Amino acid sequence: MRLVFAWLLALGVLCTAVRAAADEPLAVWHAYRGDEKLALETLLAQFEKKTGRKVEALQVPHDAYAAKLTAAVPRGHGPHVFIDSHERLGDLEERGVVATIPIATAGLDEFSARAIEALSSGAGLRGLPLALKCLALYVNQDLLGLPPASLEGFADLRLPTGVVPLAYETRNMYFHAAVLHAFGGSQLGPNESFGFAGDPGVRSLELVASLTHRGALPEEASGAVVGELFKTGRAAAVVSGPWFASDVGQSVRYRVVPLPKVARAGQPMRPFLTVEAAALTPRGKADPGALALAEFLAREGAEVRARSGRQVVALRELPPGVRDDAFLVAFARQAEDAVVMPSSPRMRATWEPAERALKKALSGTVSPAAALAEAERRFDDVVRPPPARRSPTLAWIVLGLLTLGGSFRFWQKSRGGELGVALRRSIPAYAWVAHAALAIGALVFFPIAVGAGTSLFAGRQGEMHYVGLANFVEILTARGAPLLSSGSFYLVLLITLLWTVLNLALHVGIGFGLGLLLSRPTLALKPLYRVLLIVPWAVPSYVTALAWKGMFSRQFGAVSALVEAFGIEPFSWWARFSTAFSANLATNVWLGFPFMMVVTLGALTSVPKEVLEAAEVDGATRWQRLTRVTIPMVVPTMLPAVLLGAIWTFNMFNVVFLVSGGEPDGTTDTLVSEAYRWAFTRQAQYGYAAAYAVLIFLLLSFASKATSRVSTARAR
Repeated sequence: MRLVFAWLLALGVLCTAVRAAADEPLAVWHAYRGDEKLALETLLAQFEKKTGRKVEALQVPHDAYAAKLTAAVPRGHGPHVFIDSHERLGDLEERGVVATIPIATAGLDEFSARAIEALSSGAGLRGLPLALKCLALYVNQDLLGLPPASLEGFADLRLPTGVVPLAYETRNMYFHAAVLHAFGGSQLGPNESFGFAGDPGVRSLELVASLTHRGALPEEASGAVVGELFKTGRAAAVVSGPWFASDVGQSVRYRVVPLPKVARAGQPMRPFLTVEAAALTPRGKADPGALALAEFLAREGAEVRARSGRQVVALRELPPGVRDDAFLVAFARQAEDAVVMPSSPRMRATWEPAERALKKALSGTVSPAAALAEAERRFDDVVRPPPARRSPTLAWIVLGLLTLGGSFRFWQKSRGGELGVALRRSIPAYAWVAHAALAIGALVFFPIAVGAGTSLFAGRQGEMHYVGLANFVEILTARGAPLLSSGSFYLVLLITLLWTVLNLALHVGIGFGLGLLLSRPTLALKPLYRVLLIVPWAVPSYVTALAWKGMFSRQFGAVSALVEAFGIEPFSWWARFSTAFSANLATNVWLGFPFMMVVTLGALTSVPKEVLEAAEVDGATRWQRLTRVTIPMVVPTMLPAVLLGAIWTFNMFNVVFLVSGGEPDGTTDTLVSEAYRWAFTRQAQYGYAAAYAVLIFLLLSFASKATSRVSTARAR
């Protein structure tokens, strides 16, 4: 009887679990915008109506997509189905984010053979193909009837003044790859080596530099600039993908054609082909509804995605309802001659060195051959094997001894004396602050401890092993290169210190001066001035950084126009360290002086008027009252704010990353941005990045303690 009861109970629990799984909404993550997003939402609503299974869609920013997936999925959270490009799925599969779909289950006859090849992984697929994406040529029909047959032909076009013959992001490696492939080159070479180096890479860079010099291509054109040029009729043609159509809208009468050939190479431009797929996570593979949703999107939803989302669907041929769509037909033709982007994890390591070489070569600071040789060295440095595994026994012994020693020391002090009495007296008060202590411990001390512990490990996420202090040794020895070589810890530290000192001096100087000005009782319209001067501080820093970056554009920036108005020929702000650093400095000073101004206004209120009046009666001049009365009295009040400002500036990331991006050649990177690159652009070396973070923490702790001691000594 008991056995029967146990079986019935187990069966009931199992049925409840199955029903709960069936009732759980299917989570779908994507990075779609515009028409693609609307088409996806339409299909998800149709799937809900057809199956009765609720679906929850979450739009994730593209830049944070991979990081959020790798953080959520291995821990059993995140989506059941996510939509991503095939070149990232290989890396995500190694991290346990992607669950392969057996080919026998998928049924592949109707899909494009190139799409299946791109998604294949052993005996399965990393996802079901949805769309093919590549670059093509958008032609403004009001400016250019028939585009030139070759890329070089754009330089010979006769167009109205102020119109650029061809625009694309020349300093973006994804766009430059189309030219590189025409010369027979590749970004990832044989045996997963750095393929951009060599004669094809040099010839591709020389061609783009020549076309830019002849005015056929704009200089330093970002995606936003390219879009604005085309929409306002100042670009006859642009190179972009299908996503560009939603940005252009109906503002321009255009048509899309395949990319032209490169006359010097005798071959057409061949862009990268990416295959967008609906992939399953391990959580999704365990739920039959997730595979059903992926199949619905890939098969039944193909025509909706093509018609409404303007996607070149990954089928052998376009759906009947869109086969006469010239836009989709053009991209489908271009996809046939595109190069499938490698999905190897090493491919991700090529982007940063390749783009740095691209920017250096096009700025003219070094020759293309030298830039590519340096890029190859950096690639080899990033992908070299991590430090060897070491035994953690010694670390556990040291940690145990330190814990034992600290506990014994605390026990000795608490047995008697003032510490013991104070502890016993404070026990009732601890109950009132326990929740705060737990919150601070969970939100502050625990992450710091985890970060410090991560610095003792190396390897990719999910495959990390203990290496002791090897990461610190590599950082402090510049990874075997000269101590002041490009990207070394010591050179980046010097740049960071220079950055902090100059910013702090200007923040305090400008803020203090404006604070003195606004504190004058006879100044009219003080409330208005205060509001206007606080605006730079109130606007989010990343918005300000992007705005200032646009103003420093060589061809279209307001700062460059102002420089030209003074008779100085516009120049590239990112080609030299001095100008790139100055651009970063100007942006951060704009962001930082309002804080010091507000602190100064508060500090000046603490200066007694009687003291100033007494000094005036004694014959002190205005300058003497300022230097001998006001400043000495406000220094103690402002010192904590100055220390806080120094820490903020030392750790400033947004300005450095968004304005100069580390250009030229990473020389304007600070310690924080360098740590970010090791964590997120250089094969996710979190242990190495964590070691950088620990060193930054130690440096700031030492500086804070030194400043505190100096302040205490002066107060005495």
